[in-house]
Amino acid sequence: MRITRRITLLAGALSLAAPMLRPARAQDPAIRIGTLENGTVTWETETIRRRGLDARNGFRLETLVLAGNPATQVAMQGAEVDTIVSDFLWVAQQRARGTGFRILPYSTAVGGLMVPAGSAVQSLADLRGKKIGIAGGPVDKSWLILRAWSREKLGEDLADITRQVFGAPPMILNAAETGEIDAAINFWHFQARMQAQGMREIISVQAAARDLGLEPATPLLGYVLRDDWIAANPALAAGLARASRAAKDLLAQDDAAWEELRPIMQAGNEAEFQALKAGWRAGIPAPGPVDAADAQSMFATMAALGGDELTGGLSALPEGLFWWPE
Repeated sequence: MRITRRITLLAGALSLAAPMLRPARAQDPAIRIGTLENGTVTWETETIRRRGLDARNGFRLETLVLAGNPATQVAMQGAEVDTIVSDFLWVAQQRARGTGFRILPYSTAVGGLMVPAGSAVQSLADLRGKKIGIAGGPVDKSWLILRAWSREKLGEDLADITRQVFGAPPMILNAAETGEIDAAINFWHFQARMQAQGMREIISVQAAARDLGLEPATPLLGYVLRDDWIAANPALAAGLARASRAAKDLLAQDDAAWEELRPIMQAGNEAEFQALKAGWRAGIPAPGPVDAADAQSMFATMAALGGDELTGGLSALPEGLFWWPE
């Protein structure tokens, strides 16, 4: 049975002040995206809708609000939606199984390793014997990249010289606030909140990746599309890519556009708002196709430590994983 649709236009609680360039018309073909009610993806989708970037590019963006990432993936697998934003490793595993899923780049955003402002820790080497809280589990991509960095640069695996606590992002945030852990690796938007509270970054995942000879601009998140949907709807697929890019370009430069989004960002104060804005901007990928060799190098580095639990048994990323309109 198909999942019951709950198309939410977010017109009340998510009401924004900016006028649309032109309202999306009922006759415009719809692109249905599965999102989380409070997810950061809504910052881009609401910019697309409220600024009329969907109508300008020949479609009407409709949102299906779902309860969590697994629910968005089930909706995508069941063709209840045309797209979701998901992790490139999940999409790679699905593509290898014959789904025809591929990725339109969405974000390169990653976190880093944070410590309290007054901590004596100045480098990863200072974490010996200390407790690290890690969001996302033992195969979290940021954790794996930092482990790879410590192996190469320090000659020791961070997993061997520290104690780890794994948990959901809010739990890791709370543990950092209460001092239950000495350091934390969290999702980028939770890290932004930690920075706003005065915690400091010891090393970013981007810097660690660069030191390892990897390309940190490789997008780890993307809009998931189906090969057959792209083939049947080339104008819609290209329109989504253009609308996404236009929203990113706007949010990269226009502070007023962020003021319009403030009501749905759940920033506790001005410092959090500014940190969230800066973190999102830092994750905007460059326009254009993804270098498959760069993505494969990133995958190989993480797979060496994450094993089958991370890769689902893949030895290499499947061909055609990343998509960009010609």
